[in-house]
Amino acid sequence: MSLFTTLNLFTFGVGAAVGAGATAAFSLSQRKSNVSASPATGPIIAVDQKNRPQIVSDVVISRHPSTALKYGHPGPVPDLLLRKAYTASYDRRLRHPSWTAEHLTLASLGKSRVVETVPDEGEGKSKGDRSRSNFSEDEAIPIPFRARLADYFRSGYDRGHMVPAADCKSSQEAMDETFLLSNIAPQVGDGFNRHYWAYLEDWCRRQTSTFADVYVFTVPLYLPKQEADGKWRIGRDDLIQTHEVIGSPVATIAVPTHFAKVVLGARPSSPNTPSIQELSLGAFVLPNAPIADNTPLTSFAVPVEAVERAAGLTLFSDAVKNSSKQICQTSKCELIVRRFDDAQRQGQKSITGPKR
Repeated sequence: MSLFTTLNLFTFGVGAAVGAGATAAFSLSQRKSNVSASPATGPIIAVDQKNRPQIVSDVVISRHPSTALKYGHPGPVPDLLLRKAYTASYDRRLRHPSWTAEHLTLASLGKSRVVETVPDEGEGKSKGDRSRSNFSEDEAIPIPFRARLADYFRSGYDRGHMVPAADCKSSQEAMDETFLLSNIAPQVGDGFNRHYWAYLEDWCRRQTSTFADVYVFTVPLYLPKQEADGKWRIGRDDLIQTHEVIGSPVATIAVPTHFAKVVLGARPSSPNTPSIQELSLGAFVLPNAPIADNTPLTSFAVPVEAVERAAGLTLFSDAVKNSSKQICQTSKCELIVRRFDDAQRQGQKSITGPKR
């Protein structure tokens, strides 16, 4: 049994067990209390009556009174970040995004004559230029929970974009926002961030040639593997006990073991029914490790539910998942390998020491 198959089976097994336990606990609490509970989260993307995908609220704030919270509510507090070209939820404990979400079209990528414009305060008409962007700390995140430039210095990891800069060329501001550390997670450089992961990002953009609308979720994951003693542990081969944490002077940024790309494509079901959308859905989970260029993308395909259970998220409503076709059946799940010089291909500036 392959490592990936093992991880997938574990995710489903634990998800089912945890789900059953949570259901039982929830039912018991309902019998003991007259307070009606609401789910903490709902689907981020659902469909309307015409099967058109729509982004809905993903956070429900409980207003149930509790004397135990008289002097403070510990959270967790998700920082929902609304950017020019993407939306993200930042995890204060792990110091990287919980997830990022994008809506890609030919127009948003500047690949059609129709240019989508959004009213903006004083924004110029110039397109984004990666060479003018710099990694920076996100001042929207409270200082105690903020990822810092010094944390990545000599860490051995790339500052990996969750939302690629190449997806956000509509303006310099939009591109600059992809360089905020709240959009970054530690990624292995050679063989992953600079290569296979970049090929996958390119594949997501190319889906706009097949679908009118493409929705992309990127989700950092911490998946366990079964060791020789039969126990499951989160970590890489050289870090059996747990995932790595980087940072300076105190290690605070967690290094994900895997990353998921979950992609939904929408297009008219037929020329005669342009308002009725045909949906295609796919999920891919990649290890945060070097991957050979010739590895088929389909070898990383997993059910969307596996990603949702592993991440503790509901990305899509049941209606979306039940009505969607497999994206590898409606589009070619084939990567294009472009091996340029790494520095030129990524356009990344070298990581210099932090300014004092």
